[in-house]
Amino acid sequence: MDRTVLLTGFAPFDGQQENASWLAVRRVAERWSGPGALVTALLPVSFKGVGPALDAAVDACRPDVVICTGLAEGRATIGLERTAVNVMDARIPDQDGRSPIDEPVVPDGPVGYWSTLPIKACQAAVAGAGVPAEVSGSAGTYVCNAVFYRLMHRLRGAADVRAGFVHVPQAAETARSQGPTLPLDVITRGLELVVQTSLAVPRDIRAAGGTVH
Repeated sequence: MDRTVLLTGFAPFDGQQENASWLAVRRVAERWSGPGALVTALLPVSFKGVGPALDAAVDACRPDVVICTGLAEGRATIGLERTAVNVMDARIPDQDGRSPIDEPVVPDGPVGYWSTLPIKACQAAVAGAGVPAEVSGSAGTYVCNAVFYRLMHRLRGAADVRAGFVHVPQAAETARSQGPTLPLDVITRGLELVVQTSLAVPRDIRAAGGTVH
């Protein structure tokens, strides 16, 4: 039986014209030939709006795998996020002008959730194809982390659904500032491999993936 993957990206924010996460998600969809069905959704960079938008996308396709993606300016790699934490602490306003400080994503929710994607197998597959990739310990405290947390909170107890979050660098073709970039085709290839590995690998590999700092 074919499985369904929901792959999401974010709309532009903070004066951007494009968001590399959504550009890459669309390109993955254009190139997708399976296995399974791939459904995409564009999410708002809004602490208030991202939860309902995510819920609507999940309800519409009842996915077996959910991979949310977002832009991480300043990073040079595809980042497989390990944990979502129950805090919103915004350095810049979201698209609604909201800047929560030290507020929970879900009141009375647990401190955090683990990704249920095979993140180390994904990292190995992406890096093995020559695309820079890392296992990241934190998705930050902005809307990327908020959607990651809401996703995992919604799917808690759904052992048959894999889910997690992936950060991507700026795309070289659309970067608005100095800093690390990757060509959009390279980012796209990395996301394709994350999706394919999440479908194909039954259990994550055991390999060192931490950092020392």
